Formats: sequence, C-alpha cells, structure tokens
Amino acid sequence: MSDILVTGGRGAIARGLSSLLTARGLPHRLASREPDKPGTVHCDLSDPATFPAALAGVRSVFLYAESSAIDAFVEEAVRAGVEHVVLLSSSSVLDPDAERSPLAAAHLAVERALLASPLRTTLLRPGSFASNALAWAWSLKSGRPVHLPYPGSYCDPVHEADVAESAFAVLTDPSLGGRAYTLTGPQSLTFAAQLALLGEAVGSPIPFEPVSREQWKAEVDGYIPGPYAEALLDFWAATDGLPVSLTDAVEQLTGHAPRTFATWSADHADAFRGEASRA
Repeated sequence: MSDILVTGGRGAIARGLSSLLTARGLPHRLASREPDKPGTVHCDLSDPATFPAALAGVRSVFLYAESSAIDAFVEEAVRAGVEHVVLLSSSSVLDPDAERSPLAAAHLAVERALLASPLRTTLLRPGSFASNALAWAWSLKSGRPVHLPYPGSYCDPVHEADVAESAFAVLTDPSLGGRAYTLTGPQSLTFAAQLALLGEAVGSPIPFEPVSREQWKAEVDGYIPGPYAEALLDFWAATDGLPVSLTDAVEQLTGHAPRTFATWSADHADAFRGEASRA
C-alpha cells in the first residue's frame, strides 16, 4: 500500500491512528509542526515550504483543519499525486452561522477547499471531544472547584480512540471514503454528569461551582481568545438543559459501539487523580 501521511503527529488522535497503522503493517509517516520523535517528518500546516517533502510519495492524508495555507496544501497534494484526504473537521460546521463562528469557520474553510479540489475527501466531524475534560485538571491542581458557567449544558463526548479508529477505517476501506461522518459518543451528558463520572473513576468527588459568564471569561483570559470564549459560552448556553443528538457513525465505521465517558474517565484517571491528591 502507498504511504499515508498522518498530520498533527503530537496529538492523541494522530498517535492513536499511527499505532493502528503500525499494528497492521501499513506504511505511513507521522508529521508534525514540531517533530519530537525519530521518523516524524516536519509538516507545518501553516507553512507551505514544508509541504513538498512531507507529501512526496503519499497517496492518502489524515489532515488536521488548519485553514491559513489550505489552498497551497491542496495544490501541493494534487501535484504530489495524493488521491484521498481524510479531514478531522468538526460538527460545528453544520451550524447555520458556521461561517461567522470562531469555532467553525476554519474547519468550514478547509472542508470547502478540499471539496472544490479533485482530491477524494472524507470528512470526520466529531462533536465534543471527551479529552476537553482534561482542562478541569487545572482546577484540581489549584485546589478549587471546577468553575462552570453552564453546569447543565449537554454535549456528546467522544473518545479520541474512537476518532482514531474511525480515521483508520476510512483510510483502509475504500468503500467508506468520500463521505461525511458526524462522530459522537454514546451518551448526551451534562458537564455536571461528566464530573460525577470522573469522580467515580478518580475515587473521590470532584466539586464544581456555577459561575457567571463574565467570571469564566476573566479566568480564561490569556488562554482562550475573547471571540472563542464568547462562542463557547453561546454554544453552552444553547445546549443548557437540552440533550444533543447522537449518531451511530462510530459504530458504522469501527464495528463497535463508541466508548462511554466512564471508559474515557477510567483511561485518564491518573491525570485527575494525581492533581486531586495534591489538592
């Protein structure tokens, strides 16, 4: 099989996908903006100068949604003979105001560039990553409750391993490619419910405290740019008390039901247990 380029090589999804390809003996190269392992190639998706070497001999690409140089990436991919691109997009592109949303605009721009090209394109559109919960470990480290502006906001946390397996499926089974898949976890859960499940995995309750939008924005200032913070708050407000829709796409692609948030919590308990023990 021809080489597969896996971008975003320092991310959990790319690493998981690389492990699956290795286990099957499928030739591929892991690429990163900041290569940190032997054999990882340099590919900065915002720097077209890095594209030719990374894409040489490649026939399929797992691509993260960086929009700043997507036209140059598409041009070089076509020149290199790439046949199939699997994009890690976002279900936020399905929102009516996606073009104006800081959370969706970049993903939508990359989708459109790929779909307008001769490249066969498969779109993976996860909803909420279960790994977003890792941001709460910081609160535990600082010895205070997790601050939530909308504790009753629902999301569909999907395990990064399920996203990696879905990408593996569409990269290795031609019959699955050329479509769009909205990936969700198996449950619609509030933030409060997620913290309860995390507490069970860690072995002690994880407290939370409702806060105002303004207080939360002040706390994340310097970490999350203002427009993104506002967009997140608006999204959480829209799903406050309203369960989100789920799909069967993960099971369709992987052959098994998506992993639960309880499973994700058990898999990552050390990240929270270690902080809790020092709190």
